[in-house]
Amino acid sequence: MKTLRLVARFLFFAVYTALIVLEIWLRNLLWGADIRRSMRVRRRWARNLLKAVGLSVKTEGKVPDFPCLIVSNHRSYLDPILMLRDVYGYPVAKAELANWPIIGKGAKMAGILYLRRESAGSRSGTLRQMSEKIKAGFPVIIFPEGTTSALLGTLPFKKGGFKLAAQANIPVVPAALVFADKRDFWVEKESFLAHAKRRFGERKIAVKLCYGPEIRSDDPNVLLTRSQEWIDSVLVANG
Repeated sequence: MKTLRLVARFLFFAVYTALIVLEIWLRNLLWGADIRRSMRVRRRWARNLLKAVGLSVKTEGKVPDFPCLIVSNHRSYLDPILMLRDVYGYPVAKAELANWPIIGKGAKMAGILYLRRESAGSRSGTLRQMSEKIKAGFPVIIFPEGTTSALLGTLPFKKGGFKLAAQANIPVVPAALVFADKRDFWVEKESFLAHAKRRFGERKIAVKLCYGPEIRSDDPNVLLTRSQEWIDSVLVANG
C-alpha cells in the first residue's frame, strides 16, 4: 500500500507541477507578466500539492501579509512550500534549485531569489534583491540556519538578513516549523528522492506552522536573538 501511495504521489507531483508551470507561462504570454498573479497560482499549487502528498498543516498566529523579513527554522525539503502555502512572497533558496526540472523554471516565474552561499558576490547581490523586493511591498522568506538539522532547537543563525533589516528598518517576523515526527526531518545530506521514498508513502505527515510577533530594532543582534529565542521556545514547547 505504501508503495502504491508513493508512486501515485510522485506522479501527481510531476504532472500537477508541470501543469501549474504551463498555466503561469500561458498567463504571462497572453496577459503579460504579473508577479502577484503568478504568486496566487503558486499558492494554489502549494496548497493542493501538500494536501495531495499527505501533509496535514495547522497554522497558528497571524500570517504576515505586509513587507517584512520572515525568518524560519529549517527542517525539510518541504519548508519553502509550507511557507508559500500562506505567504505571497519571495523565498531565498539555494542556486542549485534553478537546475531542477520543471520546478526551477516555475519558481523563477512565480518569484524566488537564488543564493550561492559559497560566493560573497552572490550573498551581497541576494541581500540587495531582498531589499528591493521588500521595498516593492513583498515579504521575503529566509532560513538563517543555512541548512537543516534534527536538533530540538535551532543551529546558529547567519547574520546577513538581520543586518539588512536593522539598516533598512524592516520588520522581522519569526516562524517556527514543527513536524510531529522527527523522521520527516531532512538531514545528513539525504537526497530528495531518498527522503521522499522513505517518507512520502506515509498516510499522513503532520506539521504545525507558527507565526510570531513582528520585531523591530536598529540592532541586528537584537533582531537575531529575539527571533531565534522565539522560534526555539516554540520548538521546545512542541518537542
